[in-house]
Amino acid sequence: MSGQSLLEPGELSPVRSVPGNIRRPEYVGKPAPTPYTGPEVQDAETIERMRVAGRVAAQAMAEAAKHIAPGVTTDELDRVAHEFMCDHGAYPSTLGYRGFPKSLCSSINEVICHGIPDSTVLRDGDIVNLDVTAYLNGVHGDNNATYLCGDVDEESKLLVERTREATQRAIKAVKPGRQINIIGRVIESYAKRFGYGVVRDFTGHGINSAFHSGLIVPHYDSPHATTVMQPGMTFTIEPMLTLGTHEYDMWDDGWTVVTKDRKRTAQFEHTLVVTETGAEILTLP
Repeated sequence: MSGQSLLEPGELSPVRSVPGNIRRPEYVGKPAPTPYTGPEVQDAETIERMRVAGRVAAQAMAEAAKHIAPGVTTDELDRVAHEFMCDHGAYPSTLGYRGFPKSLCSSINEVICHGIPDSTVLRDGDIVNLDVTAYLNGVHGDNNATYLCGDVDEESKLLVERTREATQRAIKAVKPGRQINIIGRVIESYAKRFGYGVVRDFTGHGINSAFHSGLIVPHYDSPHATTVMQPGMTFTIEPMLTLGTHEYDMWDDGWTVVTKDRKRTAQFEHTLVVTETGAEILTLP
């Protein structure tokens, strides 16, 4: 594996502003969102709005990813995505969610998820996950992907490629009438072939007008995930695979989650809707 030194927190830039005409999610300015009590199955009009929000999220992530290179700060990636979403009339869903201070999550190397963009400078050989969610027309679209920065070692490249493949295999396993634990079963069985850890405590989730609806989508084979998938259900699949343990530590910022053994980790995510025959990805650029 790459001999990169471990990450340390950087300096935060001031909170970025969002034009006043852009609709905010209800949780902005509050310590926590109002619990969602609506259905997990969405109507056709809501799903169409989610397609639009998902497209903007995917495009914003792709735009930020164009700037991934040694010497670039994660705060600069945040600026690019923030401005793209605002320019397209969308609110960056993470900004102000339970106090999160930035418009995307940037998780490098040993960071499993929820890294906060700051003055950290990307280095040659890093792997960088960007997690971008857009709120537009009253609904959210959530996606993430792991990118290579410069010349990345083979072990890390394979981890990224296989995490992407695990995500695609899980999406193909979505079918109405199946229990949601088929998703984790497919991911875990694939990851075990390579000796990877599968993060258990951070999961996929229901999403619609709520950023997190309460529906849990584990990425391991959980006997408790017995919800039956139905056409119109909307949720994310976002496996986090590691080169070592699935156990984690959290930084003092209350957000940044790192592998306990500090080995590298990768993640991919899409927002999906269950169809009559499978799944449609809503976060396509």
